[in-house]
Amino acid sequence: MPVRKLLLPAVAAVATLGIGAFGVHWFVSGRFVEKTDNAYVQSDIAAIAPKVAGYIREVRVRDNQKVAAGEILAVIDDRDFAAQLAQAEAQSEAAKAAIGSIESNLVLQRSVIAQAEAGIGSAEADLKRAQLDQQRYGALAPEGYATRQRLESATADRQKADSSLVRARAALKSEQDRVGVLEASRAQAQAQLRQAQANADLKRIDLENTVVRAPFAGTVGNKGVELGQYVKVGTQLLALVPEELYIVANFKETQISRMRIGQQVEVDVDAYSGDTVRGRIESLAPASGSQFALLPPENATGNFTKIVQRVPVRIAINSDAAARLRPGLSVIAFVDTKTNGQQTADLRGAFIPPTRAASAGGAP
Repeated sequence: MPVRKLLLPAVAAVATLGIGAFGVHWFVSGRFVEKTDNAYVQSDIAAIAPKVAGYIREVRVRDNQKVAAGEILAVIDDRDFAAQLAQAEAQSEAAKAAIGSIESNLVLQRSVIAQAEAGIGSAEADLKRAQLDQQRYGALAPEGYATRQRLESATADRQKADSSLVRARAALKSEQDRVGVLEASRAQAQAQLRQAQANADLKRIDLENTVVRAPFAGTVGNKGVELGQYVKVGTQLLALVPEELYIVANFKETQISRMRIGQQVEVDVDAYSGDTVRGRIESLAPASGSQFALLPPENATGNFTKIVQRVPVRIAINSDAAARLRPGLSVIAFVDTKTNGQQTADLRGAFIPPTRAASAGGAP
């Protein structure tokens, strides 16, 4: 009886102290913590697909292999693409040769123009001489010092000199116009050269694309490509999981009122027996998850039922923690909304022991 009388007050006192400690902890910090188990590890997984079609000649990776950025994943048979590139380069060389021929014709045409200009000078000199002869014999013939036949011959010579000058000027104009034709042909040939060079660049890009490389460092997964397989443009060869992971926690709309970017987050990882990862809020989604669904809810109906919506919250973690995590793993996120959420909040370590003393205030 004395022992029972002492034990019951002691138990009551311990229980009172425990309840009091829990209440103090909840009032000081617990009520500021929001919790959800609707949270998962995610990453920006890339589906690797070829840009050209062909038969797979080499496969240089296997499932779960780590690769560096730029590392070769697969090689497509490139013989057809190499031949097409050679053909395009030959067309480019032919266009260059056509331009060179036109340039030579332009140089030759300038010489022809100079010759035509010299011909005009000669025709003008002949015309001037014929004019002087006509004037001279025209003055001598009436006095009897020159025959009429000689005057007529001088007049004919002047007319021929006039015609020669007109013909020389027309020839010069024709040769000058031919320069414009050659320049237009050169412009056309230059355009054809650019077209041929662009085609050669495309063929060169196609040839380079026969080698499929990793766009970033990561781990190979879901490999579905095999040696000798024919692949089309866009055929998924494999998936590449990047090293950078993050967590998306879907909090209820009633939990996000005090959440700010930069606030500290603790994440319990189910796969590692409750090990906790530290992180921080990186961003909040611009809309609730239902708005991004294939069929968004239509609330303007007669059978409306209010459902608490959830807002995705992206949580950043550091690379040390990401090395142990895998996309798709389930986690439980605890956000400390008591802090003001500075953008520069750092990640204080990767994994920490589970030291949380009390459950969070928010419902899972």
